[in-house]
Amino acid sequence: MSNEAITVELECECRQGCGAIELMIQPREADLGDFSVRRVLPTRQRKMVGPWIFFDHMGPAEFAPGRGVNVRPHPHINLATVTYLFEGEILHRDSLGSLQAIRPGDINLMVAGKGIVHSERERPEITAQTHRLHGLQLWLALPEAQEEIEPAFYHYHSASIPALELEGVPIRVMMGTAFGVTSPVKTFADTLYVEAHLQPGQRLQLPEAQERGVYVASGNLQAEDSALPEYSMTVFNNTPNVEVVAQTESRIAVIGGENLGHRFIEWNFVSSRKERIAQAKADWQAQRFPKVTGDEEEFIPLPG
Repeated sequence: MSNEAITVELECECRQGCGAIELMIQPREADLGDFSVRRVLPTRQRKMVGPWIFFDHMGPAEFAPGRGVNVRPHPHINLATVTYLFEGEILHRDSLGSLQAIRPGDINLMVAGKGIVHSERERPEITAQTHRLHGLQLWLALPEAQEEIEPAFYHYHSASIPALELEGVPIRVMMGTAFGVTSPVKTFADTLYVEAHLQPGQRLQLPEAQERGVYVASGNLQAEDSALPEYSMTVFNNTPNVEVVAQTESRIAVIGGENLGHRFIEWNFVSSRKERIAQAKADWQAQRFPKVTGDEEEFIPLPG
């Protein structure tokens, strides 16, 4: 989804000397008119968790007939977008000719590489009725050696994402390897993305990773005598055997992986080189990016 109109300030609470806990991030909700998002990454205090440089929680939102998601074509470079829905549907189109409805449980991976343009809208059958949308959108920074690879699009249906149960806790390994299971979703560096649904009193030992964070999409948890409230992301160091305990029914996303080094981010562009972002901005302004197949007329202008 475009970074347009969802630049929000974040209120972050640093927790020092709390063992495995490095930082807690509390995002501020941004009202986009038809729906809202909570921007979690990047922040001034923490730009990335592993290779993850952007994390938005969309909704939950309910749309009246005729309303819904309608994000015009916009560009990306040197990153990969990951879209995952709890409820609803988004229709993805891009400049490679991809046309794909994203539904709950699917993983939608769009690799921008040297440059791609996409739009996110909804099918007329969806917008014709009252409907809901709830999900996460994340961006992965690509390793420097792969920033300028050819753009690509991958879609993984829900049934292909490995699921397991650990001491009664349902878990899905979305990307990377955790709990002895490896996801089929393509990665470019050591990457972790896991979803878990805990009932009150249930525990989950976090997978190990160089860097990792726990986002509470719903519910409340506790770790090391610290509360992990709803909509917070808690960043943990690589201390082993860290557990979270659900205080209420909770749905969480665990993200992380290897540190890829410094990245610049501006609008919808991410790169290890500031001059590359400047070039992308000039290319978009001059309309040198390819058009989205089937959605060629509209576009989001470069912010002034």
